[in-house]
Amino acid sequence: MPALRSFIAGAALAAALATPAAAQFVVTPEPPKQEWSFNSLFGTYDLAAAQRGFQVYSEVCSNCHSMKQLHYRDLAGIGLSTEQIKAVAAAVQVPAGLNDSGEPIDGPGTPASQFRSPFPNEKAARAALNGALPPDLSLIVNAREGNADYVYAILNGYTAPPAGFNLMPGMNYNTYFPGHQIGMPPPLNDGQVTFADGTPNTLPQMSHDVGTFLAWASNPELAERKQIGVRIILFLVFMTGITYAVKRKIWADVH
Repeated sequence: MPALRSFIAGAALAAALATPAAAQFVVTPEPPKQEWSFNSLFGTYDLAAAQRGFQVYSEVCSNCHSMKQLHYRDLAGIGLSTEQIKAVAAAVQVPAGLNDSGEPIDGPGTPASQFRSPFPNEKAARAALNGALPPDLSLIVNAREGNADYVYAILNGYTAPPAGFNLMPGMNYNTYFPGHQIGMPPPLNDGQVTFADGTPNTLPQMSHDVGTFLAWASNPELAERKQIGVRIILFLVFMTGITYAVKRKIWADVH
């Protein structure tokens, strides 16, 4: 009996201690599926959307997030001309080596320059952002479950926390972020970026465009891979037909 009473008391204490954690727990839903031009078998990137997405990254996301795997010359992959690429690169200051005193200096970028990083190193980033380290976005679509849907969901997932949710100081509630507490405040708002082609600059539209750009950055060779795959399938279908025809010809006289 004493052992039973001890067990019951221990179970009651464990339940009491677990109650706050249970109240805090909120299921993270899967990112809702979006329509992407590159998802189907014959799909490819919407270059106009990717260019708008690069504009969103340049004007908003690049203030905190780097894309160290990309160089400005890579933007030819989303349809930018050589002159456009030169202009985009020259508009930013990037590391340009050392001066005569051995001190690092910056200079205008060139097509061969790596995308400008907002901070010189990790410590500088954490110091400027209250200890948070924004992830590099070069491969973010491949690195997150849900891929481009995840990016879209995070950008549109900011909302007020549910009743009883203990939101830590300096954090923001996001429906689709694991744990629902994210250090990044809502980065996009309606009307924040103006598109030259007149595309509506709503939050969903900007999120979809930057999702397209980041998907291209993570998989720039996607269209070529699909084309090769389709050609291989057609070749195999053709060879299957030839093989079947030869087999029928060879065995036609065998009874």
